[in-house]
Amino acid sequence: MKICITSQGNDLESLVDPRFGRCAYFIIADPETMDFEAIDNKNAGSAGGAGIQSGQLVSEKGVKVVLTGNVGPNAFQTLNAAKIEVITGVSGTVKDAIMKYKNGEIQPISGPSVGSHFGMKGGT
Repeated sequence: MKICITSQGNDLESLVDPRFGRCAYFIIADPETMDFEAIDNKNAGSAGGAGIQSGQLVSEKGVKVVLTGNVGPNAFQTLNAAKIEVITGVSGTVKDAIMKYKNGEIQPISGPSVGSHFGMKGGT
């Protein structure tokens, strides 16, 4: 099974990025083997629609769960439509986040954790 962790860098020792749609990288990982792929998030600088575009990218990678700091309503709706579970409030390193997930220490949410445009300058 593949999970996605939003990341500030391109490896397992990087910090979890608190934003979903505008994170620096997506780490697509297998929590059992710890094999991973780092994807540069081309949507981070988008004028709009970053959450939706990022959700579509993650869905295309076959991800079943997203671990992140926060997720807005458009991204949450996109991920939910793709049947991808979302876990927010995640911090620390990517590796720590994967371990917390494997140990059942973090749980999926049922709605967005922040409002629209959270990751943009001037967003709330």
